[in-house]
Amino acid sequence: MKKADKQTNKLTGIISISSKGTGYVAVGADKNKGQDPEVDFKHLNTALHGDMVEIVLHPKGKGRQTAEVSRIINRVKDSFVGILELENNIFFFKPDDTKMYTDIIVPESALNGANAGDKVFVKIVSWKDPRKAPEGKVEKVLGRPGDNNVEMESIALEKGFGAKLPTQVEEEAIKIKALGIEESDYAGRRDFRGTLTFTIDPDTAKDFDDAISFCELPSLNKEGAGSGKKHHPAYGTPPSKGGELYEIGIHIADVSHYVKIGSGIDVEARERGTSVYLVDRTIPMLPEILSNDLCSLMPDQDRLTMSAVFVIDKNAQVKSEWFGKTVIHSRKRLTYEGAENSIKKANAPFHKELVVLNNLAKKLTKERFAQGAISLDQEEVQFVLDSDGTPLKVIKKERGDSNRLIEEFMLLANKKVAEVISPKNIKGVKSGMKSEGVSIYRVHDLPSKEKMADLAFFLRGLGYKITLRDGLIPSHEINKLLEGLEGKDEKDTVHRAVIRSMAKAIYSTKNIGHYGLAFSYYTHFTSPIRRYPDIIVHRLLDDYLKGKKISQEKFHLYEEMSLRASDQEKRASDAERASIKYKQVEYMSKRLGSSFAGVISGITEWGLYVEEKETKCEGLVRVRDMNDDFYIFNEKKFELVGQKKKKRYRLGDRVKIKVKGVDLERKTIDYVLV
Repeated sequence: MKKADKQTNKLTGIISISSKGTGYVAVGADKNKGQDPEVDFKHLNTALHGDMVEIVLHPKGKGRQTAEVSRIINRVKDSFVGILELENNIFFFKPDDTKMYTDIIVPESALNGANAGDKVFVKIVSWKDPRKAPEGKVEKVLGRPGDNNVEMESIALEKGFGAKLPTQVEEEAIKIKALGIEESDYAGRRDFRGTLTFTIDPDTAKDFDDAISFCELPSLNKEGAGSGKKHHPAYGTPPSKGGELYEIGIHIADVSHYVKIGSGIDVEARERGTSVYLVDRTIPMLPEILSNDLCSLMPDQDRLTMSAVFVIDKNAQVKSEWFGKTVIHSRKRLTYEGAENSIKKANAPFHKELVVLNNLAKKLTKERFAQGAISLDQEEVQFVLDSDGTPLKVIKKERGDSNRLIEEFMLLANKKVAEVISPKNIKGVKSGMKSEGVSIYRVHDLPSKEKMADLAFFLRGLGYKITLRDGLIPSHEINKLLEGLEGKDEKDTVHRAVIRSMAKAIYSTKNIGHYGLAFSYYTHFTSPIRRYPDIIVHRLLDDYLKGKKISQEKFHLYEEMSLRASDQEKRASDAERASIKYKQVEYMSKRLGSSFAGVISGITEWGLYVEEKETKCEGLVRVRDMNDDFYIFNEKKFELVGQKKKKRYRLGDRVKIKVKGVDLERKTIDYVLV
């Protein structure tokens, strides 16, 4: 973004385009009294949603500042998924993306075998005249609309994720797997194969990024067994009472050992940024021969890892820490359900160890919230699908102590690694040598005061007493509010409103801390199989521990990778949500006319958004279908009020709904009140 030129009155910014074809260019709150200039359809000049554009401001009138696009600086997207149609012997493409406001003409020579009615992936190849439709070519024929595989691949491609990795990348992975773990790979690694180690993951997981090792230090001092006490400074001082000190290792797959900088796998992983988790499949960032095999921390196999090892006392205070390359041998692959059972039942495997870990995790959680962390856990659902991908039922994901245990120790590892690789903190292996290099952080900015004011207004409208301090709602007050919502119908609605008021966590070379977690330093270290930033952090950690400096000249390279990873993370999250929404709509398409219990999750002048209680399937009850009265939207109180009978509909109200209709193409559900 740059300031307007006084002679040309030009600005640059990112353009957002509504489904009606109107653009708004983000040029900064300091201009135009906080309102982004509006660009009507005829002045878009081929600009598409998300493009970086240059605009020329029109002479200021009484209303909103208007403008026209004078130049496309950077085209963010030129390929789309949609349906190929035929009319008057002309093939044209209708995009699924509602923000793509024009159809695309496809010449017969560019059909690539597609037929009218097919779902296809089309790339714009020419668009010189904004008064005419762009011309495109079919890059891939996906199949017939409504087929599960077609729809899931469409969602992934629409967000920029191809289902298959390039052949060169797969072949490279096969060669790496053929070598396996060689004898030389063990050299210089701390050996944890004799220490109790296990993984805890979802039942459906195939890629195991992380494992936890556990031992009580008194037994090590007495018997000399375990993980090589000579390497650890804490081992020389036995505790006075048994069971008061524990060595806990967080061991993460050493992906960077196999994925070398500049290799085909590395370049592809950097471009993808993340694995994508759709309802019925995973689109991996790495070849599955690595992600599900050689790098995955499977039981009864030696595996190479990068580790953060802590000596922790019974009060969950970290007494010492160690970071470096390791080798492990997991004894057991536990599911979250299995670990939950082991915590609760004294005769279950690893009961004693998991109880200790669980108690320590709870203390770490308590300390985190005492420091100002915010609880943003949301209830999630998952689908039970048949062999064709058709949703049979929707169930709520359970989050027990075992989930929180893993989460808390991963947070600890991420936090401590961020501290140790921060250029302000790190000292190299050579005495007195400080790094002045670059690191990558996971940062979460303070909420904007405007969004906090909107949230306070919203919550007060629901009857909650809210205070603002320096423009922010104190974190302890947000937590108290969310705790008080347990069991109430408006819980999810308020939770979503709180999350929407927050800034988005991103990757950055500039450390501003993590507001939501209340950490001064935070990064992502624990999931290198599915996140590229974690691979970078592993490399940085290894370099820092060896005393290598990361030149400030590489700052822009790492910042570019951070921006790319943040963008890809958002795309992957959008794809996941789109796949869930599609399955929710598909589920309700088989239940037209059926009645359900629902909760009002949103209110607008055009109707009520209602979320079905069990499946979380959200749909719209249109005002025009509310025939018992004439309803007016009261914006201050977030309610619809009947003018004659004075019946009020408010957020969180329970209602009974019936499925009126669905639109699989637009992923929408229409309900009516019953």
